[in-house]
Order: sequence, then C-alpha cells, then structure tokens
Amino acid sequence: MSAIGVEAFGICKRFGTFQALSDVSMKVHPGSVHGLLGENGAGKSTLVKCLLGYYRADEGSLLVDSKEAVIERPADADALGLGMVYQHFTLVPSMTVAENLVMARRNVPGIIDWKSESAALEEFMRGMPFKVPLHVPTGSLAAGERQKTEIVKQLYLRRQFLVLDEPTSVLTPQEADEMLGLIRGLAHSGQLTIVIITHKLKEVAKFVDEVTVLRRGRFAGAGSVRYLGPTELTAMMIGEAHEPAEPERLGEPSDEIQLQVRDLRTAADGGRAGLSIAELTVRAREIVGIAGVSGNGQKTLVEVLGGQQPIESGSVDVGGIPYDASREQAQARHVRVLPEEPLRNGCVPNMTVVDNLALRSFDRDAAGTQRGWLDLAGMAARAREMIAAYGIRAPSPQAPIGVLSGGNVQRCVLARELDGDVKLLIVANPCFGLDVKAVAETRARIMAARNAGTAVLLISEDLDEIMELSDRIAVMHGGQVVHQMPAAGADPQEIGRHMLGHE
Repeated sequence: MSAIGVEAFGICKRFGTFQALSDVSMKVHPGSVHGLLGENGAGKSTLVKCLLGYYRADEGSLLVDSKEAVIERPADADALGLGMVYQHFTLVPSMTVAENLVMARRNVPGIIDWKSESAALEEFMRGMPFKVPLHVPTGSLAAGERQKTEIVKQLYLRRQFLVLDEPTSVLTPQEADEMLGLIRGLAHSGQLTIVIITHKLKEVAKFVDEVTVLRRGRFAGAGSVRYLGPTELTAMMIGEAHEPAEPERLGEPSDEIQLQVRDLRTAADGGRAGLSIAELTVRAREIVGIAGVSGNGQKTLVEVLGGQQPIESGSVDVGGIPYDASREQAQARHVRVLPEEPLRNGCVPNMTVVDNLALRSFDRDAAGTQRGWLDLAGMAARAREMIAAYGIRAPSPQAPIGVLSGGNVQRCVLARELDGDVKLLIVANPCFGLDVKAVAETRARIMAARNAGTAVLLISEDLDEIMELSDRIAVMHGGQVVHQMPAAGADPQEIGRHMLGHE
C-alpha cells in the first residue's frame, strides 16, 4: 500500500434552501497528516461526506491520486482506497477483533474457514504498528484499544487515505499521544494519508502537517502548521482575532459542604457496572472536576443527581440534608443541572424559547412562592433579559427552541440554570460543540458562579477544561472514584494513568 493524495475543487452542497458548502476547495498531499478545522456547523462533516460518497456535491470536482474521480456512493470511495474512522465506534462489541475485521470485507465467503483466516490475520498483524488482541471481544477492550482496532480495520481493508473524526475524544492523554504518533509515522513512511477532524489545537500543533479551515460553509484559509499558530487558526475559524484567557478564580473554597455522596450504589445498566462511589464531596465556592474515559459512570452520576435514575443504596445529601432530586427539593435547595445534549435532556424542543427559559420558575413568583397561574408578560420580560444577557440568537423569543443552533440552545439552558440563587450546579460537558468564543463565555460564567459561592460539580471529557476550571479533580473508572487530587500542579499523565485504572 502507498499513500494517495486527494484534491477537492469548488465543492458546493445545498439542502433545500440551505447552502451547507459554497465553493470549498482542499488539497491533501500524499503521505501527510492534514487537519480539517472549523467551528461546529462550519461544513467539515458535509465536505467529508461528499468525499466519501454519502452525499453527492451539487457542484465541484474531486481528484484522487491525481485522477478525476466520480464518487456517488460509499462503495465508490471504498474502491478508491478512501475510508473513515468515526468519532463513535462502529465495531460489534460481542464479536472478536478477528471477526470484526473479516466481516468488514466486501467479499466475505458464505462459509468462513476461520483457521486460515486467523493465520492470515496473524501475518497481517505482524506488519501493523498497532498491536491489538485478535481473539478478544471488542466490547471488553479499553477505549484506546478499540480506537486502534478501528484504524487496523481500515488498514486491513487496504485504505490509502483515511479520515479520522475527533480521534482522541475518548482517549487518555497517553493514549492520544501514542495513537497520533503512530498515525503520523504511518503517514510519513508513505503508507497512508491522514485527514484529522479535530478542535484540539494543541494536537494540531504537535501532529499535523497542514490544515484547511472552513467557516460557515466556506473556505477560510489553509497552510502549513509551521507558520500558523493557535491565534491565526482561531481567527480563521471565527472570522476575528480571539485571545483566550483563563477565567479568574477568586477566593478559596469554603468549609461548607454542599454536596456529599456516600456509599452510593446503582444497578448495572446495558452490560456496564453501576456506580460504586464511597465518597464524593463538593464545597461551596469549589469546582470539583470529574475526569474519566467516556462510559465509566459519569453519565450515570449526572442522571442520579438530576433525578433521572434511582439508587440502590447509599445517600446523597445537599446542604447536609438528604436529597432525592425531585423538582420540589431542587427548588428548595437551589440545585441546578446543565445536562449533556441539552436539547434532548434539558428542553422541550417544540415549546418556545420563552417557555423553556421559564421551566424552572413558571409556577413561582418573584419571592419564590408557588402560584396557580402563568404570568405570561413576566415570563416574556424575563426571557428578553436573559436573551440579551447571554447573547442568545433566536428568530424570535416565541420561536420553538428546537430551531436554534446547538450553541444557542446551550446558552438558553445555561441562562435558565444560573438564574437566581444557585447553591449547587451540576454541569456535564458544558462546552461540547460550542465555538471558541462561546466556550470562553461559558467557562467564565461557570467560574463566576463558583466565585459567587456556588458549589460546582463539573463532568467533562475534555481534560484541558477540567484542569483549567477545577479546584479539585476526581477521577472515575469503572463507576468508582479511584483518585482525587488538587487541580493546582496536577499532572495530566498521572490523571491519564488513573483514568485507565492504574495506581
């Protein structure tokens, strides 16, 4: 196998009246690692889907290995040696690595000679930079091993050009560095050409050769990473210069414990072990960041504290009093939750922006007393104030919240959850899918709540975010809190070891 180059010229793609791509070009040299950058909604996924045959471009042309190519369906891309590793794994968990590899082929025989297939796979693996166990179910592998298996599968299918979509989103720092280093080695040895879709500019600086940047469906710039730093890349992505600044941390955490979890157990779910947390506390004016590889109980913890999942045993106290996460108790204890995927988990999509902003308070007056009728004028006035304060972009306050962009839905939920006196704030991946400016704004608001005395439990798969915002870091593995440490001076490599379950 040898690496091949791909060029896209003047790609346009429309969905009805919406112009997703407008005159976009990209040149990827063979044997290189190319970064495809842009904010959420910039057109990255649409461009890649045009390249791989999932969409057909309305205008434009493609060159593959210096030859004009017509790619109308995924099979056409397969035949040209183009492939993709998706952000979410596509392996069958109950099948072994060997079975996943063989069954991915287009020419699988009706009766499989597993003895000869295993021998051929063993020979194939001897030439691979990734060492994965062939006869182990993929569902039992760690996230890093599954990511390697996805890449091995593409190499087994003889791909010469490979797109990786957010390839390190579920990896520890050590796994991310190892995997990207090996991928770069494959590219620079001339075996493979790599395109990485990522938002992690540190990884771009360390592992990528050249970049193409998209903004709002248009080409925004390209060039060598040698001459483009984070400031220049960010300016290309958002259309203006932006210097990210860490939000200011004021004051020390209080001695007052707002959240205390003790001996918490939940039932196993979907084949995964339930929670088994001996103790977890969050104090007033403190951010406790929960780090961990996705799928190690973080989602279950948010669901328990948000009242979406019951516990089998143990206790959850808020403000020193047992807490059952009912709406009444959340109101009384001033507990707020910013869930992951807020449109699905924290909103009613067909209801208006005004109504969604009022979900916490529609049945309360200004003094917090329950009332029996809706103050529609008051709800609308308060919504206008929140829309202005949080920079929410909506066609109208009366528009269904489901028509807003992901970033504006996030702003709405954040505005609602931070409204009023908040004693405990639980946030899950608060900046996922947001643009650079919105990320800075969201992190600043979380820090401002902390500085004002709110206890914050921050669950995030972005370790940089955890380290930037937290006063203290707790690491989850297998549904347990396996390690805790002060955030100041914390070593990402040490955190990564505990994320993998190592002492």
